[in-house]
Amino acid sequence: MSWNTIYLLANYWAFVGWLMLAFAPRSPRILSFIMYAGVLLLCLLYLVLITGFLTGGIDPGGQGGGSFSSLAGVMKLFDTPGGATLGWVHYLAFDLFTGMWIARDADGKGFGRIVQVPFLFLTLMAGPVGLFLWLIVRERRARAQAKAG
Repeated sequence: MSWNTIYLLANYWAFVGWLMLAFAPRSPRILSFIMYAGVLLLCLLYLVLITGFLTGGIDPGGQGGGSFSSLAGVMKLFDTPGGATLGWVHYLAFDLFTGMWIARDADGKGFGRIVQVPFLFLTLMAGPVGLFLWLIVRERRARAQAKAG
């Protein structure tokens, strides 16, 4: 299977999770599906890819002098199709997990879907930006709930 195919399949799979998170009912069954069929499988894919990548078993880029100890080393790791795909799957898994946390947190604090969707979209498109803005917005309601409880 080509790196492009792995990239596309991971993208589409994560996007299904995002669509469900934004628009499907938030039943325990749906949330479990997103967590285990979405996040867990992306994490498993990442585990397989990073193991093969760093050992040189699936892409020689991991053995080409790249490392996580310097910017130049990280750039070298990502300078192959395998390295770029590996980095992308990492983002997909963590952003979807973060989106799940935001959605569950927003549900627990009484924010409706219409308020949640922009934060979920920002998290999908620019991970930390969506999380940062959600943390700011949620703070006031979190304090009010803590005070009332």
